Amino acid sequence: VDPKDYTFSGLKDETVGRLPGKVAGQQFVIQDCENCSIYIFDHSATITIDDCVNCQIFLGPIKGSVFFRDCKECKCIVACQQFRTRDCRKLEVFLCCATQPIIESSTGMKFGCFQYYYPELALQFKDAGLSIFNNTWSNIHDFTPVSGENNWGLLPEDAVVQDYVPLPSSEELKAVRISMDAAKSIIPVTRGRRQKSSDESCLAVFFAGDYTTANARKLIDEMIVKGFQLVQTKEVLMKAEDANRVFQQHASEYIPLLEKGPVVALEFNGDGAVEGCQSIINNVFSGTKV
Repeated sequence: VDPKDYTFSGLKDETVGRLPGKVAGQQFVIQDCENCSIYIFDHSATITIDDCVNCQIFLGPIKGSVFFRDCKECKCIVACQQFRTRDCRKLEVFLCCATQPIIESSTGMKFGCFQYYYPELALQFKDAGLSIFNNTWSNIHDFTPVSGENNWGLLPEDAVVQDYVPLPSSEELKAVRISMDAAKSIIPVTRGRRQKSSDESCLAVFFAGDYTTANARKLIDEMIVKGFQLVQTKEVLMKAEDANRVFQQHASEYIPLLEKGPVVALEFNGDGAVEGCQSIINNVFSGTKV
């Protein structure tokens, strides 16, 4: 492996990237780039981004951590296990992160939910060991808070990904069949920590099986069409004590199903969410334990 093949360094006013299959789980370094558009359409081990200014960056699934240091005025779309920034200013990030994102000595940070699709992305998430349902994009931990100031906030709810990181302009990268339509996003677009519109929320749980992901996506689509909002999603192994806490008096009928593997849990919000969800489940998923 030649590290030069996995490095973008000292570039200015360029559009560069790597096509699906070209990084294949290696680590990648991006440094000292200015006014560049950078696209990594593959999964990687870890990525460090140092001293970049005014760049637009797309990073496909990262098995470990992505670390931004001394960057400013960058717009990014990132999927990773761990997200960290240090000494950064004005980063705008559409994020999918499996663990709590951390910022340190950074100001003017703005976050939104990852929204992106191209055909190879689902398999890249698998190869990176990331679940499309585990995304804590809005649960930011600020290591160095300043009293009376807020170093981070959320992007506008109607923020359009393409306005931040446009489609690549180079002939080579145009081969990737990208959609930025939120409805097609590989990651379900969640509200996260945004203000809920209603006091009524509903939790739907799918047990492990052949169609868990497809079923979860179907329910999300049906609920959103009815005007409900998806607050958060989780893919997690539940133990008997978790089942007792969540399902209460119904726990005994669900505990045997937990041994098949992780469950996918979805939280919806909106007036009438419980009844709306119940009716969809009865009509659409009559043969499935939900």
